[in-house]
Amino acid sequence: MHNNNRKLVVGITQGDGNGIGYEVIIKALADARILESFTPVIYGSSKLFGFYRKTIHNLEQIDTNVISSAADAHQRRVNIVNCLPENVYVEPGQPNPDAAKAAITCLESAVEDLKKGDIDVLVTAPFNKKVISSQGFGFTGHTEYLQNAFGVTDVTMFMVSERLKVGVVTGHIPLREVPDSISEEKILSKLRLMDASLRRDFGVDSPKIGVLSLNPHSGDGGLLGDEEERIIAPAVAKAVAEGIDAFGPYSPDGYFGAGLYTRFDATLAMYHDQGLEPFKAIAFEDGVNFTAGLPIVRTSPDHGTAFEMAGRDEADPRSMMSAIFTAIDIYRNREAYDELQAGKMKERVLDDAGRPQRPGRPQIA
Repeated sequence: MHNNNRKLVVGITQGDGNGIGYEVIIKALADARILESFTPVIYGSSKLFGFYRKTIHNLEQIDTNVISSAADAHQRRVNIVNCLPENVYVEPGQPNPDAAKAAITCLESAVEDLKKGDIDVLVTAPFNKKVISSQGFGFTGHTEYLQNAFGVTDVTMFMVSERLKVGVVTGHIPLREVPDSISEEKILSKLRLMDASLRRDFGVDSPKIGVLSLNPHSGDGGLLGDEEERIIAPAVAKAVAEGIDAFGPYSPDGYFGAGLYTRFDATLAMYHDQGLEPFKAIAFEDGVNFTAGLPIVRTSPDHGTAFEMAGRDEADPRSMMSAIFTAIDIYRNREAYDELQAGKMKERVLDDAGRPQRPGRPQIA
């Protein structure tokens, strides 16, 4: 039996220390009542935390607790694991290699604790992909790093909010590479991930997924491209044959413009901006980036480092707050779903052993 009363330990990585990460983290944790809901553990620097705390006006008292490991987290404090040296330098708004290295160090430390079970979920503040890659990070973003760290064959960037959920077939790649990167198997894999995630992570019993076209007007019968007829429609048909309620392909302009997306539990876009542009237009303030397909729960705000506003007390913390509470909700949903499935399996085993069905007892599919 899972314990819904247990306070979860939420690991939060600082991201790029010269961006708005600390500001949105501090603002998200500023209300003391929030510590009744979960125990935060920030992977970063108490020095940087203190620096940015002074840049924020009208801030309540925040009780911090510097620890060497998440295992030592205080339940009634904002805990900080010092991953960086005392002489760490902060330069708000300036992307530089040292800040990128620091972001990687904090992420590695958090993933280590996640694997040990010292934190329950991971929330990542943004880092700058270009500067990170210059430091030999080897991955285009958090999503790809975590896929490798946890050894899973496929994941998908799943942008989620109350109003809209969007997955993407291709992620952080140049636009010119998108058409050659789309395949039936890749679309099918993303649909499987999204269907499973909607059921287990978001508690949707019978998910319906709308699939977008690649070309304008869904290719216009081949006049504007044949990927719809050759790749996307067959992938949708295969998904349906597997029991996934997938529909499309739909032309994105009409799909979003006419509000067709509201009829579906989620939408699968073919490439990054096709999905993220409407998502951010519709749900920017409380949107969350969730990595579907991982054995652990990872979320992040749906914005970047925003160097141009770093250190100026201008950043909106709502997406970070949503990322934290979405991670907690998903963790709880998984517990409930897994318990339900285990109960169904137990009933099935008993029935297979010849126990008579009770009148009115639901049949197990």
